[in-house]
Amino acid sequence: MIEDAERRYRIASSRDPRFDGWFIVAVTSTGVYCRPSCPARKARRENVRFFPTAAAAQAGGFRACKRCRPDAAPGSPEWNVRGDVVARAMRLIADGVVDREGVTGLAGRLGYSTRHLDRLLVAEVGAGPLALARAQRAQTARVLIETTDLPFGDVAFGAGFGSLRQFNDTVRAVFAATPTQLRQARRSEPAPDVGTLTLRLARREPFAGEELLAFLALRAVPGVEEVVDGVYARTLDLPGGPGTIHVVAAGTHIDATLRLHDWRDLQLAVTRARRLLDLDADPAAVDEILEQDEALAPLVRKRPGLRVPGSAAGHELATRAIIGQQVSVAGARTVAARITQALGQPLPEPVGSLTHVFPTAAALGGADPASFPMPRARGRSIATVAAAVARGEIDLDAGADRDRTRAHLLALPGIGPWTADYLAMRALRDPDVFLAGDLGVRHALEELGLPADARAATAHATRWAPWRSYATLHLWSSLH
Repeated sequence: MIEDAERRYRIASSRDPRFDGWFIVAVTSTGVYCRPSCPARKARRENVRFFPTAAAAQAGGFRACKRCRPDAAPGSPEWNVRGDVVARAMRLIADGVVDREGVTGLAGRLGYSTRHLDRLLVAEVGAGPLALARAQRAQTARVLIETTDLPFGDVAFGAGFGSLRQFNDTVRAVFAATPTQLRQARRSEPAPDVGTLTLRLARREPFAGEELLAFLALRAVPGVEEVVDGVYARTLDLPGGPGTIHVVAAGTHIDATLRLHDWRDLQLAVTRARRLLDLDADPAAVDEILEQDEALAPLVRKRPGLRVPGSAAGHELATRAIIGQQVSVAGARTVAARITQALGQPLPEPVGSLTHVFPTAAALGGADPASFPMPRARGRSIATVAAAVARGEIDLDAGADRDRTRAHLLALPGIGPWTADYLAMRALRDPDVFLAGDLGVRHALEELGLPADARAATAHATRWAPWRSYATLHLWSSLH
């Protein structure tokens, strides 16, 4: 965290976009809060206050800047780096858990009382879970107001508000404009197809988009994912029904087109896309550490801004990891596609080559392991892990306790250290995982003249902390 107020002011004065999302700049003379890179003339130091989140700024009586749109900035990379309860809570709130399950549901997932959780969040990020969720709903509402022709009632409930009055009051308070004024001020663009929305996803530079796309394309499951002309597309299993998302790198952002059955799934779909593409990473901080190793530095300079791909759902990645334990990448894609055709939910209508949503944890956990096109032992592993996820015994998504989840996974048959660590890196978004026993990692280390023995390699990799997941991706990428 950047806690020094004077350093924050210097960052804001330099308008450095790398720090957008790290903190909020509020100006007492105007009552507006901004991202650090806002192009507006900077206020005098005595008129500036800093907040850790937009929700905290809103609670302080400030409204969002209309010029820099601070609510659309990349998220703070801090919440992925950390594994404590506040970070886990922030990841779950971004997933929309408060909207779907309330603060009680959020606290229950984390194993804390609602009162204690509220105290923890207020003390560190300046706002409790309800205020944080409210800020997120406001941003979702603004997107729907400005990019669709939905009636405001549909926008309100799609953004997660409990009433139209709550929606109107929040929009006025946060943006200093009514929903009607926001819609009238939007750009003149063709209306999107019904159920379709295109929006920009912010990211930090540099961004190794081609390498990220190549990683996803190599592993794309037919029927679930496709890569065509530089566009990655996939299906999503969402609470309101199946959806699809198409993403493509465009300038300094990502263009994302979503097709949703229920607009209330918008925030969750966007959050999953951001995690899948690792859009909240701080690539400058990552590259700075990794370049200090003379052996690794050439790889980092060749692929600045390399991302660690996430997952659309933890149980999906677990299934695919188990499938790929003893087969080629191409073979694993074929097997995953066959399982999807048998157990996945079909889309109402195909979208390009996308036809199915990957099977749910309940569907996989309830299937006969002998029906999977693979050795029965691995089939049992898939069913066992999926059933544990479906029962809530193992959490493979954003709010998981990483250490506890790893221990639970290792206790299951067919799950070894490589699989558990691979899931920690991609599903749990742990940025500091080093797959020392991976064959590709060992080959890459040998080519760099580094120790390839697991123990020696692990010892050497300590200098890459806390970004060992990114070092692993650089090693894999060097083989292609």
